[in-house]
Amino acid sequence: MNTIIQNILAFTVLAFAIRFLVLKFVWKPKKKTAKACGGTDGCGCH
Repeated sequence: MNTIIQNILAFTVLAFAIRFLVLKFVWKPKKKTAKACGGTDGCGCH
């Protein structure tokens, strides 16, 4: 019984680690483009 629980926990941790690495280094979402500084958006450049 302990071996089964240990295997389940080990594979769960492995799955979370792989998911973290994939999200961190492989899958990169598009970053929002910076808006041009103009108008009253409060960017402080005028």
